[in-house]
Amino acid sequence: MTGAITRAVRSYLTGIDSAYRLTATRLPVIDNIQRTSLYLHIPFCKSLCPYCPYNKITYDRKYIAPYLKAVLNEIEMYYNLLGSVKITSIYIGGGTPTLLTDELGIILERIRNRFDVTGDIGVETSPAEIDDDTITKLKHFNVSLISLGVESFNDKYLEFIGRKYSSDILEPVIKKLLFSDFKSVNADMLFAIPGQSCGELLGDLEKAVDSGLEQITIYPLFTFPYSTIGEYKKLKRVKTPNLIQRHRQYGLITRFFGEHGFDRASVWSYKKGDMPRYSSATRDRYIGLGAGAGSHTSKGFYANTFSVDEYIKSCLEDRFPVALHMNFTDAMQKYFWLYWRLYDTRVDKTALHHRFNGDKKFDRLLKTLKLLGLIYQDNGSIELTDRGAFWVHLMQNHFILSYINKVWSVARRQSWPMEIVLG
Repeated sequence: MTGAITRAVRSYLTGIDSAYRLTATRLPVIDNIQRTSLYLHIPFCKSLCPYCPYNKITYDRKYIAPYLKAVLNEIEMYYNLLGSVKITSIYIGGGTPTLLTDELGIILERIRNRFDVTGDIGVETSPAEIDDDTITKLKHFNVSLISLGVESFNDKYLEFIGRKYSSDILEPVIKKLLFSDFKSVNADMLFAIPGQSCGELLGDLEKAVDSGLEQITIYPLFTFPYSTIGEYKKLKRVKTPNLIQRHRQYGLITRFFGEHGFDRASVWSYKKGDMPRYSSATRDRYIGLGAGAGSHTSKGFYANTFSVDEYIKSCLEDRFPVALHMNFTDAMQKYFWLYWRLYDTRVDKTALHHRFNGDKKFDRLLKTLKLLGLIYQDNGSIELTDRGAFWVHLMQNHFILSYINKVWSVARRQSWPMEIVLG
């Protein structure tokens, strides 16, 4: 039923000629650009948390030198293709990127030598991988934004989701980062963990704020069927929480942050003051480096092979490791842009008018959203209400994540898929 609704809505908004499928390609589909963001994927973890859906393998030193050389070769291929374009931001995710801290320095130096880097550099990390030496190196590499995978301050839930550290280390690590003069320190946390009560969630939020954090991103426990948590029989009780539980906890989170002086920075995140927002998701255009990295250009979306071995082999042979491409029509590009602006919870009216002027379908969509109390107008922008933020978060779970699940399920099994049709 959900699939049929999804197909009907996307056909109405973007046209029946919009092909929601990815096809095999071995070259990046990209035009002559002047500026872009970069995403770098580091797929190594010392322990593979069963809830985590991202492309990853167990850390093994034998992979590090060839993976580094592969990434450096991929940078050279993009430099030869694009020239010294402007890089407006760099985001490094994983996996656990700080397992390769020294290698990150080499990669970032190569990027700066080849491109005009003008924006901030953000890095994900785990509490177990942060010490004084790592912080010093990240500062030396001009990393300015840090996202720490806290997940929970409750040992019961850390153990449940497969984290290999105690909550005792969290506050000291957070203090180290806060006192290290990064522009922004964000903590990633989870809610709607099976068995988690509203009282336990509130306890997590209070500990996060008491630790001094001024930016917190909090997600429900996603349960992709292809992830380890979806396959592991002992964790079959882990499933997407029902609508009532999620609505109750999401409302608790919204009220808590409002009462503690935080502003909503996206559907999932809250922050105080005017520090830069840490976000991994809302860049308009980006090029992905690394095994399983995705890219979004004016020509659509494309993805590298998920296989670390095949990624290394391809790059060391000076061949792009691109595996899949999805072409975007103009209508698909517009609504993809709109979705991420709604994820931000606010859309600039001027930008909206520029993209959708004269689009009667969009005008009807806007009227419907207003009628349902999901958006309101405020000083030159259209903003989500609290109700609207909840339903965008729900839409992401049921629609966008289902697409990701389909693509990543196939890409994990096949290094070079021929075609993936989205439902």
